[in-house]
Amino acid sequence: MPIISESSHKPTKLLKNGHIQTLYPYFFRKVRDVIFSRKRLFTVDNDFIDVDISDVGSNKLLILSHGLEGSSDTQYIRGMTKHFNNIGIDVISWNMRSCSGELNWTEKFYHATTISDLDLVIEYALASKEYQEVFLLGFSLGAALTTNYLGDKGRDIDPRIKKAAVFSAPCDLKSSIKELSRPINKMYLENFLSTMRNKILEKHHKIGLNKVDIRDLRKIKTFQDFDNRFTAPLHGFKDANDYYEKGSCKNKIQHIVIPTLMVNAKNDPFLGDDCYPTHEAKLNKNFYLEIPHSGGHVGFLESFRKGALWSEQRAQAFLLDDELKRVD
Repeated sequence: MPIISESSHKPTKLLKNGHIQTLYPYFFRKVRDVIFSRKRLFTVDNDFIDVDISDVGSNKLLILSHGLEGSSDTQYIRGMTKHFNNIGIDVISWNMRSCSGELNWTEKFYHATTISDLDLVIEYALASKEYQEVFLLGFSLGAALTTNYLGDKGRDIDPRIKKAAVFSAPCDLKSSIKELSRPINKMYLENFLSTMRNKILEKHHKIGLNKVDIRDLRKIKTFQDFDNRFTAPLHGFKDANDYYEKGSCKNKIQHIVIPTLMVNAKNDPFLGDDCYPTHEAKLNKNFYLEIPHSGGHVGFLESFRKGALWSEQRAQAFLLDDELKRVD
């Protein structure tokens, strides 16, 4: 308990392919009429985090965490923001370090366990306005981070945070890395690595990265190479495997105490077999796992028509409409 046995996600036949689900909204979906105001938060290690606020005068707030190399400007963040604004909910979307359009000031970037940064955003949000209910929502890497946050906080979570939902969560990082290393997924891998390598080079020229070796940067062709060379030493991990073990959010699910929905599509090209935490879901009454047959990675289209994605409607149903049914 509780595994949601029958997903309501029903795409057309043309959209049952995971790669189409993943790529179509990435390239073709445009979400307009979203108004953000930016606030810069300063961290204890003399860095900054840019948060984007869409205030519609509500006493309820949704806090969004984007995925790897995403930002507040990604279509899934803008789409979720617009959907919740339209039903009268304030939204704060934060940009992880180096993702707001301006390179951050310290050697650190971001990863699946940068819980202190999310905590800073939440503390700011709770102090900025007298919100009665706050909800957390994450996508991809932001889904893993949100789940890690919920597990780390456990019973100490602020009582104003009522529920959470996460989509396309790589809950076992090693399994996800292995899946992304398959030849069919090379286009995704290189797309990520190209921007990540560029940020490393830019930051080295700007502030110097004394803990790492940036020679032969272009020869880094896998996430494991990148994480061994950069993520681990820059963020205090022994190596990539140490990061994958400590960053895999399925290890934290048992400690979650608020109703939390995880939606991982069966045909997600980023997720390996160990990214579907059915065992953990059965052991935690607060954790709801939904595995639609289709959806791709942060896709969840049902048709090619414009409008809200199924994930936006699903998040509303779980977070606001108390839709906690169809469980085994």
